[in-house]
Amino acid sequence: MSEKNERPSKSVQESMIEMCQLVLPNDTNIIGNLLGGRLMHWIDIAGALAASRHSNCVVATAALDSLDFRHPVRVGEMVRLKPRITWVGNTSMEVRVDVYCENMKTGAVIKTNKAYITFVALDDKGQPTQVPSLIINTEEEKLEYEKAIQRRKIRLENRKKPKV
Repeated sequence: MSEKNERPSKSVQESMIEMCQLVLPNDTNIIGNLLGGRLMHWIDIAGALAASRHSNCVVATAALDSLDFRHPVRVGEMVRLKPRITWVGNTSMEVRVDVYCENMKTGAVIKTNKAYITFVALDDKGQPTQVPSLIINTEEEKLEYEKAIQRRKIRLENRKKPKV
């Protein structure tokens, strides 16, 4: 930082993590598939860890834009969650969480889900607080950032619509 008021910056890589969970019978429905709610819980935790790592703060979930279910996850498989920061505002961050399942017997890995979640950084009093800006290093990160701006625009427009 060269000026007193300049906010720090972090790269996407600085906040990346990988979270793994073994799918146990308690995590599944009656046909042995991972419960959607359990997966959503894990996605929220993984996303919050990446957002906390970026902001160095406790974070609160503000929005879940989308969650695609592409492939069932079975009991006994390992779920790998890979969150990455895609966009940063003043106090909020968007995180994309990619989810993969690994068959522990064959080693086969399949991408099963993708979710976009917005988190708000909170200070010690539970109030929104400024987060570091995002350093974009690759074309992929730049494209994801631009798409995140469009998702944010849609989120803000949807907030203005009357509630049903």
